[in-house]
Amino acid sequence: LQLVESGGGLVQPGGSLRLACAFSGINLHDYDLAWFRRAPGKEREGLSCIRSSDGHAFYTNSAKGRFTISRDNAKNMVYLQMNGLKPEDTGIYYCAADASPPCWSEDITLTYDSWGQGTQVTVSA
Repeated sequence: LQLVESGGGLVQPGGSLRLACAFSGINLHDYDLAWFRRAPGKEREGLSCIRSSDGHAFYTNSAKGRFTISRDNAKNMVYLQMNGLKPEDTGIYYCAADASPPCWSEDITLTYDSWGQGTQVTVSA
């Protein structure tokens, strides 16, 4: 199982980015998927997850109203559209997958089995 994030970069406050995560070695239909981030000096935190069963998504307060998670099982991809970015959104963003399934509430914990290496997002003027 391999997860590879892409789409990070430098963006001005108020701007948008679309992160992508490519999966290989699994049937994505069976996995709940999630995005996390680790801001400088902080613990890794959950942002959003999306269920394998019905595509329902959950968001934490950090992501609600600005970020949108989506998945394309046919392409083995998950995305995170981020709008209205703020300097406090700066950090390393990670995608994760788990077949448990762990995506059932806005309490998005670090219990996912498989992780990507992360992609850097910097929000700065």
